[in-house]
Amino acid sequence: MATRCSFENSNEIGVFAALTNSYCLTGIGGSENFYSIFESELSEHIPVIHATIAGCRFVGRTTVGNRRGLLAPNTTTDIELQHLRNSLPDSIVIQRIEERLSALGNIVSCNDHVALVHPDVDRETEDVIADVLGVEVFRQTVGGQALVGSYCKFTNQGGMVHPRTTVEDIEELSSLIQVPLVAGTVNRGSDVLGGGMVVNDWSAFVGLDTTGTEISVVESIFKLSGRGQQQGQSNIVTDMRSSLIDQLS
Repeated sequence: MATRCSFENSNEIGVFAALTNSYCLTGIGGSENFYSIFESELSEHIPVIHATIAGCRFVGRTTVGNRRGLLAPNTTTDIELQHLRNSLPDSIVIQRIEERLSALGNIVSCNDHVALVHPDVDRETEDVIADVLGVEVFRQTVGGQALVGSYCKFTNQGGMVHPRTTVEDIEELSSLIQVPLVAGTVNRGSDVLGGGMVVNDWSAFVGLDTTGTEISVVESIFKLSGRGQQQGQSNIVTDMRSSLIDQLS
C-alpha cells in the first residue's frame, strides 16, 4: 500500500528519507509527524532511524543503499557514521565513499541485485558499489537524463522511470534490471521520482500532492496491493462490466 506524507510542507519526501528492505532513514525535522508515519508502517519489520549527513537533513539524496549495505558521501562526519553503525542491524555494511558527485541518491538507483549509475562516476566508486551493495553495476541514462537516481525508482518487484522515456529505452532498461518498468509521475505530474517517493518490496510513501491515479500506478507496478485486494478489484470490475452489458442489451 502507498501512503501519502510530507516533510515540513515539502512533498519531496525522497529527499528527506531513504527506504530499503532492511532499514529506513529519515531526516531530523522540527516535527515528529514525518518520522511517526514511517514508524507506524514499518517499525514491526525494520528499524526506522533519525539521521543526518554532514549536518544536513536530506539523507535520501546523499545516501544510497539496499538490504546488504549503505553508502554515505565523504562529507559524513565520524559521529554520524558511528550513529548509523550503532542503529542499523549488524549485517548491514556501512561505508563512506570518496566520490566527486557526492549526492549519491541522485546518481545511483538500485535494488538488491542491480544498480544503475551516472555515466561519469569514478571507476573506484563503481567497484565499491558492487562490493558493498552486492549488485551488478551498469552505467546508464534514463530518458536522456544522467541523474538516474532522481529519474528512476525500482525495487525487486518492479520500477518507474521518467515519463519521457521512450518505449525502446524502457524495454532495454527492463531487460537490464530484470523487473517490469512503467513510465510515470508522482506529486501531480512531477517527473523527479527519486525525490517524490520512497519504496521497498512491501510499502511505498509518496508526496502529499500525489493523485489517486498516480498512486494506483505505483501500487500496481511495485506489486503493493495484497493478492486478496487485487482479486477484489478484479471482481468489482467484472461485476461493473456485466451490469453495463445488461443495461446496454
